[in-house]
Amino acid sequence: MRSNWTKPLTIMLSVTVLTGCATSKEDLLPHGGRTMQDIWQQESGNGGRVGQMAYRQLLDARQSLRRPLSHADGQAAPAEQAHYTRTAANEVRSQFLRLPNPDLLMYVFPHLAGTDPVPVPGYTTIFPLYQRVQYAMPGERTEDY
Repeated sequence: MRSNWTKPLTIMLSVTVLTGCATSKEDLLPHGGRTMQDIWQQESGNGGRVGQMAYRQLLDARQSLRRPLSHADGQAAPAEQAHYTRTAANEVRSQFLRLPNPDLLMYVFPHLAGTDPVPVPGYTTIFPLYQRVQYAMPGERTEDY
């Protein structure tokens, strides 16, 4: 048995859905005549008279902080600068240190091997604890506790 309110509810729901589909994008979200590039230039200081003045002040401040290299700076030996020069290899080594991978020493006792029991003498073998090289995450502690 249906109740009396299901039919009006269905009609109201249908009208609401159809009304939502009938609105236009421009009415709902007006954007005016400005493009994203216009907004970017205005907000970054490249547009308008006030923006141009602020941009010029920023350039002047940057220029005053720059200084040319002296002759001594240009002639400095690369070996002196190598310990603090950033290279891709230095970045990887300093951020991702290798974790210690101790060698394990194992003694294999004399035994019989194969389908025909062949005696195998005892021997010692060495292998790393981890199969692959393991790296620490940046900031992870790598020294012993």
